[in-house]
Amino acid sequence: QVQLVESGGGLVQPGGSLRLSCAASGTIFTIYAMAWYRQAPGKQRELVARVTSLGRLNYSNSVKGRFTISRDNAKNTVYLQMNSLKPEDTAVYYCYQDIAWDSSVRAQGYWGQGTQVTVSS
Repeated sequence: QVQLVESGGGLVQPGGSLRLSCAASGTIFTIYAMAWYRQAPGKQRELVARVTSLGRLNYSNSVKGRFTISRDNAKNTVYLQMNSLKPEDTAVYYCYQDIAWDSSVRAQGYWGQGTQVTVSS
């Protein structure tokens, strides 16, 4: 059984910074892609940033240049450094990891529980 635990959300003023973390635990053979999604009230969940096992990065246009995704494979953890935050960044942020628990099985996606990020003065 694999679990993802997120931390780091909260309330921040416009222009401020937050760092989100998401650690996977349980039976893990390898982790492929790691990503962060967000969902604002009344909107669909959207991809914020993604990093592959080879280090390839993708960002949504709305966060490019402000957010940085990174991963620590030794800790099975993905991070999201968020700078220059704007009120429109307010949402519940979810981490996602593509995990294979054994060499003989295909990877499947796991989600974190979500963490609230609120940008407001």
